[in-house]
Amino acid sequence: MQPEHSDSSAAATRMVKASASDDSSPFVQDGHTLTGNFRRHSNFHSNFLDQSRDVLVYLPPDYEDAARRFPVLYLNDGQNLFDATTAFNGVEWGVDETAQRLILSGRIEPLIIVGIYNTGADRIDEYTPTVDSRQKRGGKANLYGRFLTEELKPFIDHRYRTLTGPEFTGLGGSSLGGLLTLYLGLKYPNVFSRLMAMSPSVWWDHWWILKFVQQLRAKPTTRIWLDIGTKEGKFTPGVVRQLRDLLLLRGWRLDADLKFMEIRGGQHTEAAWAKRVEPALRFLFPKQRRK
Repeated sequence: MQPEHSDSSAAATRMVKASASDDSSPFVQDGHTLTGNFRRHSNFHSNFLDQSRDVLVYLPPDYEDAARRFPVLYLNDGQNLFDATTAFNGVEWGVDETAQRLILSGRIEPLIIVGIYNTGADRIDEYTPTVDSRQKRGGKANLYGRFLTEELKPFIDHRYRTLTGPEFTGLGGSSLGGLLTLYLGLKYPNVFSRLMAMSPSVWWDHWWILKFVQQLRAKPTTRIWLDIGTKEGKFTPGVVRQLRDLLLLRGWRLDADLKFMEIRGGQHTEAAWAKRVEPALRFLFPKQRRK
């Protein structure tokens, strides 16, 4: 299954429609629905994973003019984030429109957002930490983690003006991408400290992620956004509440470094996740007061 998406918020008047290009050059391409300054890196190769994949990079509005460095958010299922022409069922999350509006209005820190395309048939295997006996597949999340931490992040840090420390680096996704986010984010607290876990597939491998959280040796300084809709499955909301409660027992503080949202009537769709992008970004990357 591929994640799904939403209608995007209204863009600010200063937004410029642009499209992505190969090899880090801005390029306008008809038919695409990208808002802002983008770069595309096509067929990004990994020594750890079987397939190459496209990587789409959103740059904040003042990136070209400022000499400063920026925090980075890495998001899974990259084809669903910015562009309706590549998104599942043609419905994108509108991450570019939302981020652009929030940055221009001073509500979040200007940030770089890296959309990592999934590879279709391999998605389930790459996004899961264990083999699920019911699914008879999965378990390549550790290899995907090495791809992220040893290949993609070093490339992005070299190519763009990033703030490289974990306190400036986030990871996010929905469904199996949300499960992957929780697993790798907690496995690599020295790399990622801001996690956006939307409708995570907690059910995978008999709720394996609950056992993983229970076995954490120490609470990392990780800020977590966690959400679920009430219409995402008969048992899903209750299990995600269990995950929230486990995180609280491990030391996270509700509304301080853990934000939990249960959306009444929320469904397991791209349109539903798009509506949660703004509050998630505002929690994970709030505007910092300058001294």
